[in-house]
Amino acid sequence: MEREKTMLFRNNSRRHLSAIATLCLLGTALPATAVIAKEKTKPAATSSTAATPEFEYSISIPTIDAVDSSLSNEVLTEILSGNIVDHAASLAELDATSISVPEIIVSVSSETADGPQEATVTFSDLVLDNVVDGKAAGVSLGSINLAADDAAVDFGAMSASNLDIGGLLGVYGLVDHGGQTELEVIYTDLVSEGGSMEAEDVSCTIGGVTGAEFKARPLKTSFGEMMAIAQAVEDDPEMTDPALTGRFLKMYADILTAFETSEVAFDGFACDGVDEDGRAMTFAVEAMTMGAMSPGVYPAISMDGFTVDVEDDGFVTLENFTIKPMDLTSTIATLETAPDEVDEAWFEANARALLPEMEGISLTGLDIDVPDPDAPDSRLQAKVGAFDLTLTEYLSGIPTDFDVSAANIQAEIPADSGDETFEQLLALGITDIDAGFRMAAAWDEATSTIAVEEVSMTGVDLATVMLAGTITNATEDLFALDMDTALVAGMGLAVRDLDLNVTDAGLSDIIIAMVAAEQGADPASLRPVFAGLAQGTVISMMAGAADAAKLGEAINAFVSGNAKTLAIGIEAKTEPGLTMEDFMAAEQDPTSLLGKVNVSAEAK
Repeated sequence: MEREKTMLFRNNSRRHLSAIATLCLLGTALPATAVIAKEKTKPAATSSTAATPEFEYSISIPTIDAVDSSLSNEVLTEILSGNIVDHAASLAELDATSISVPEIIVSVSSETADGPQEATVTFSDLVLDNVVDGKAAGVSLGSINLAADDAAVDFGAMSASNLDIGGLLGVYGLVDHGGQTELEVIYTDLVSEGGSMEAEDVSCTIGGVTGAEFKARPLKTSFGEMMAIAQAVEDDPEMTDPALTGRFLKMYADILTAFETSEVAFDGFACDGVDEDGRAMTFAVEAMTMGAMSPGVYPAISMDGFTVDVEDDGFVTLENFTIKPMDLTSTIATLETAPDEVDEAWFEANARALLPEMEGISLTGLDIDVPDPDAPDSRLQAKVGAFDLTLTEYLSGIPTDFDVSAANIQAEIPADSGDETFEQLLALGITDIDAGFRMAAAWDEATSTIAVEEVSMTGVDLATVMLAGTITNATEDLFALDMDTALVAGMGLAVRDLDLNVTDAGLSDIIIAMVAAEQGADPASLRPVFAGLAQGTVISMMAGAADAAKLGEAINAFVSGNAKTLAIGIEAKTEPGLTMEDFMAAEQDPTSLLGKVNVSAEAK
């Protein structure tokens, strides 16, 4: 049977309608090129749409082989051509032993500033098996092929099981699902073989996709209202109308809890081509995984084997990059309680409450070698073995427990950078570094304290400096939404104790050797001299304090090289600890702190 319909594309609501049509029959969305509109209108010219092209579509379905179908071939053709709304009820109750569609051809033409453009999308071998009361035991598509003036895209077979056509229609309110509020299975066992893309300057191989299960529930916003909101947003993209913003936020909050998926795996892609300068370029991702998504929780997304390589120019490679899960519970609660009219003042007042609770990010194996955009004759070269940011225990949009670390940060020290630290390292003859760091702290509500687990810096074959301690007077007001309240709480913080650990892994040898060379002396003979000077200076500064002698001895052992680790502990004598006023006074007289703390030291 031959049915062909040709008309102009009017608005975004028709785009969404075509997506629904394909989801019902394939479990995946047809491209926007498969959309059918029933009216002919050219978008009004504005500053943003003046150059909007006019599209014309033609869909051809030569034959349909329906066995024991409750819907006629004419109605099935209408549905496959995009007319879902008029046939939603009967589609939700579809019965058929099988429905086979050998070919669906979508022809697209448009007039753009560059002249006429033509494209054809062909969907081959669409099959639905054993459809009972709107549920298909299996659905498959043999291939998807797109041929355009300057590109060709080919995708292999895709399939799914247990496709609930009625359930999917119910999600968008196209059929009544009797007050359903629980998530139900829409399809299982999604498998896509992937394919390839060819264009003028690039050729890509695209891997397959697999997913075990997809669940959904009916949205609270009807399909018609969603289309109305979509059209209103298109007409007012800045959403200056508070009523429109309010409607959109309520719809968005509902969508965030309406779907659930199992883990989805993507086999990656690899593209070879040339850049704008004609140089060979490779862009690839070996694999990607999206974790299981549940209502209100956005899943982790992990990417492996990222590569961008431009011949005779540079490269960036990354073994793994992971975006950890995000909990949107507080965001959703705030959106759900938003007023009917939402203005800029509401966003400002609820900015922190709208922030999702992101668990963090991580990466491994970053390697960069690219030209320096600020210095044409120089290059930016660096490696990062690992980086991790972990954020938990959120309060008013702020993580109260965090841990950020990096290891094997390898880079050349730039010459003439002007940075004092870099200049000092270069003066010591250190031209490249292999460094790491960690900062970890957690707030305890019960005791109103912040445990600073670690603040450290490490240089391979140089030294490690590690600081830990306890901060008191950390009340809940520290995380208040009101900035003045938070500032006052911050001024009331106090330091109860600090522990400093320094491990020498070779830095002192470099320093002593440089000084000895300048003075023409033996490094071994200078160490005792420096150790004695350091010991005497500390004892003098502590002005006869009880802890002075022990601290001086520990520093002497460390500087002389007899000990590789120096541990110094400082503990306030009175609660709550050293306050902001104490530290401000110490800026003028550092010795003012000596009578307020106990100091311990150990070298080993």
